[in-house]
Amino acid sequence: MTVTSGNDVYYDPYDVDIDADPYPVFRRLREESPLYRNETHDFYALSRYADVEAGLKDRETYISGRGAILELIKSDIEMPSGVIIFEDPPVHTVHRGLMSRVFTPRRMNALEPQVRELCARSLDPLVGAGGFDFVRDLGAEMPMRVIGMLMGIPEEDQVALRERSDADLRTEPGKPMRYSQERFLTGEAFADYIDWRADHPSDDLMTELLHAEFTDETGTTRRLTRQEVLTYVMVVAGAGNETTTRLIGWTGKVLADHPDQRRELVQDRSLIPNAIEEILRYEPPAPHIARYVARDVELHGETVAEGNAMLLLVGAANRDDRRYPDGDRFDIHREVSQHLTFGYGIHFCLGAALARLEGRIALDEVLRRFPEWEVDRDNAKLSPTSTVRGWETLPVVIP
Repeated sequence: MTVTSGNDVYYDPYDVDIDADPYPVFRRLREESPLYRNETHDFYALSRYADVEAGLKDRETYISGRGAILELIKSDIEMPSGVIIFEDPPVHTVHRGLMSRVFTPRRMNALEPQVRELCARSLDPLVGAGGFDFVRDLGAEMPMRVIGMLMGIPEEDQVALRERSDADLRTEPGKPMRYSQERFLTGEAFADYIDWRADHPSDDLMTELLHAEFTDETGTTRRLTRQEVLTYVMVVAGAGNETTTRLIGWTGKVLADHPDQRRELVQDRSLIPNAIEEILRYEPPAPHIARYVARDVELHGETVAEGNAMLLLVGAANRDDRRYPDGDRFDIHREVSQHLTFGYGIHFCLGAALARLEGRIALDEVLRRFPEWEVDRDNAKLSPTSTVRGWETLPVVIP
């Protein structure tokens, strides 16, 4: 079967009950409605690994310039220059090339001693307390300080900026985010820091962006405008905080659910990098990516017309048994290779190396201090957002 007009399977990214555990619905979509149509919210969705991978790669059919979030595509607002995740070539090629100078895997991995120190600062005060919150005490703290360090934002200001960014992603339960041109973030929260760095250069991302010369899509050699720098910094701050916070939260939850595999990690730390890859596959912080359909496309015997919105269901694709046998099973020994959590193709996440580094170090440092924990399920709460999926709070008890 294809489109759901004659099918009772239902998927709604805003449905709180579905979001609590979307995987049974994802399985039904893959098997019964590989091309799904939601009439209520007016979108199509693809759920099989091969279809989602192909969709992420096909930049001519599925464009990013109208947004990578369903609500943004529907709002039809003009994107400010520099939001590279919402851009298409040739502008995207220029802007991504500029950012890739900063986010090289070698440069990110060189941050390991500093990331470990920041992680220790979060965890050391918790030793002996009988428990902690994976999100509040670690997931929301360490990534914030890493991004703040990279951008040169004073520690005393980092919490307020993170909370402002988080607030813009929160939704009312069951409802989409409301976007307007006025509401869309343009980076003004960082304006004072940018202006300060313009006169007081330092060894940080803001200074590098302010002084980087590049050739733009018109062939002009120039520097970024102030507004472009503001937008770049806003994108990095939001993406760097939110998704890594969710990864750390899922690390706590998934390993609590699989204590035998957690004990293996305690005994053999060399398994940690692959365990992080399996957590990313099993519980991706961003379970879907939206694209605007720029030309008619044939899928599973149906035509999806130009002008529609398509949700590429990464969370469903990552568990497709066709790609990962027994995909709903968590296994730190699985050969993960090429999950779609960081995207694919020209929009592959620039921060992937940093997220992996932070996830690996966070797990290593937690296991060093707390080899066992249990989730306080009565007080754990999922975050109310339609763009990422993860824990608002994840308190754990240390036996």
